[in-house]
Amino acid sequence: MYYYIKGTLVKKAENYLVIDAGGVGYLINTSLTSINNAGDTGREITMYTYLHVREDVMDLYGFTTIEEKNMFLHLLSVSGVGPKAALAVLSVAPPAKFAVAVVTNDTKTITKAQGVGPKMAQRIILELKDKLKNEDLDIPEEDSEVIATSDTKSEAINALIVLGYSASEAQSALRGVEVSLGVEDMIKQALAKLF
Repeated sequence: MYYYIKGTLVKKAENYLVIDAGGVGYLINTSLTSINNAGDTGREITMYTYLHVREDVMDLYGFTTIEEKNMFLHLLSVSGVGPKAALAVLSVAPPAKFAVAVVTNDTKTITKAQGVGPKMAQRIILELKDKLKNEDLDIPEEDSEVIATSDTKSEAINALIVLGYSASEAQSALRGVEVSLGVEDMIKQALAKLF
């Protein structure tokens, strides 16, 4: 319903901001990341918003960047993840960091969010991994190398599992193998260690 709200920031709280736009004060639930990005009260701010409607509730959620709003919507698409859990995740992991956590199966980062346990973190990773690989995010160079490395390594591990090795055998055989070799050469070196 509302794409964004632009106005004067009049109040900052622990988990929401109040923006005066055209004489109306909008209470916008948001993440710690957006609260930190909002700046001081009295300045003009734009918040990209999402109106969450249930039979007994109409809550407005907003973010200082469109990337964070999109990540919030991705999180809401995961079964069992509501707006509060999605905000908690984005409060501990801004969009790029969250995407890296999902693509690299980093449940520890996701479970730092209040109310998100290991099962929910696994579900988030499972349901969003493919979606976030195609997402155009501003991921720092060192993190994008980690993603590429993890993809190549996981392909090699999966190939070894298909060949009949256990996951732990595959991981230990690939330990120390140079990732820049490519999947086929990694598998060859790992098989040499396993024989």
